[in-house]
Amino acid sequence: MAILPDGKEPGMKTRTTITVEIAPRIAVDPRVRFGQPVVKGTRVPVAVILDEMAAGTTMEDIAREYGVTREDVRAVLRYAAEVIAAEDVKVASK
Repeated sequence: MAILPDGKEPGMKTRTTITVEIAPRIAVDPRVRFGQPVVKGTRVPVAVILDEMAAGTTMEDIAREYGVTREDVRAVLRYAAEVIAAEDVKVASK
């Protein structure tokens, strides 16, 4: 069988990367956690880190428990702040 210049055999399916970095250190990939935003390079959802912070867990404990860095935790907070800042809240008047 012939081998193509990219090292693949003809007809062989190539797996394309569809991970998108939507903010520094924050990524989405439909194959990871159903496309939820996660800390880039992990399967740790942004929402989990935010829930832990809201519960009073320290940045150091979160980093240790989930295998992320303090900078990753800060990136989650920055991302959440950007999302909230861009949100339009509609209030119905009486």
